[in-house]
Amino acid sequence: MIFGRPIASVVASSPLALLAADASDLTIPALIGALILIGILLVFFFIFASYFGVWVQSWLTGAGVGIGDLIGMTFRKVNARSIVRSKIMAVQAGLDDPAMTSEALEAHYLAGGNVQQVVRAVIAAKKAKTISLTFREAAAIDLAGRDVLESVKTSVYPKVIDCPPRGSVKSSLDAVAKDGIQLKVRARVTVRANLQQLIGGATEETIIARVGEGIVSAIGSAANHKAVLENPDVISKAVLAKRLDSQTAFEIVSIDIADIDVGANIGARLMADQAEADTQVARARAEGKRAAAVAEEKEMEAKIEESRARLVEAQAAVPEAMSEAFRTGKLHILDYYKLQNVSADTEMRKSIASAGQNRSIDTNDSVNPRMNH
Repeated sequence: MIFGRPIASVVASSPLALLAADASDLTIPALIGALILIGILLVFFFIFASYFGVWVQSWLTGAGVGIGDLIGMTFRKVNARSIVRSKIMAVQAGLDDPAMTSEALEAHYLAGGNVQQVVRAVIAAKKAKTISLTFREAAAIDLAGRDVLESVKTSVYPKVIDCPPRGSVKSSLDAVAKDGIQLKVRARVTVRANLQQLIGGATEETIIARVGEGIVSAIGSAANHKAVLENPDVISKAVLAKRLDSQTAFEIVSIDIADIDVGANIGARLMADQAEADTQVARARAEGKRAAAVAEEKEMEAKIEESRARLVEAQAAVPEAMSEAFRTGKLHILDYYKLQNVSADTEMRKSIASAGQNRSIDTNDSVNPRMNH
């Protein structure tokens, strides 16, 4: 008995019948229970109506997502429509990857991944027939921050990268051959995505830097710039032989020289700069020697002046010595006069010799007057 009524009667009665029943036959708890039951039925009705179309799509396509799974996704805050559509795409494309379950799709969605993008990438890889890509690999690539669908497209249709890239500071790669001539090169690198190296592999910037380094090295190894101008594929072969795509997310298909121009004569400029530097060094050394010679000359002049001072000092001491000799009797007056005569004779001879030398010079000038000019 429930509230004074048989159990069969309560079960058989519907909520509407309870509401329509006589108020005298219902109690307050029965009314509350009926309202709760109606609310629960309405909630389930709206949920079923909300996911009815999606569930029908899943059931018709054989995606295998039940109404209970859809309701569970709602409580787990998962976009059920995105999961169902991804599952339908996988089934319609014929993907037989056992790892691509509804639970795996939900886990990838909750991890912040793009479920539909991953499924499209796996489908594109299967349609290409030359790319091996599983759902787990695609999910890992997507969670790593790479555009997995774009990577698959790049693997199918190779991508062309300009070297140097457009918008860079320099519009060309500048390199100098062994003969000193500068060459300006612009290249185009065709790459294909390497799906196995997308996680942890280097990006396009690394490819551009390596190719630029290889081109500069190849031109620098050339004997002269004419050989490079005549056969530009020498650069491509030399760069491709270095395996520059190692540890990168791309595989280099080809390197094509789009344009090559002759620049300045860097070798001649360097030689001119070196000659100017050598001239400056020579001038500095000559100036140093000149300064040293001037200093030595000044030093010799100082020594001469010092010697003259000593001579004057010695000459000043002669009268004192002579007077001392007179006082001591070592020098007599006759000796002094003889010394004066000898000195006078010496001066006379010097004057006669000087006059004779001047006369000989005048005679030579009169004989050879042109020599004066």
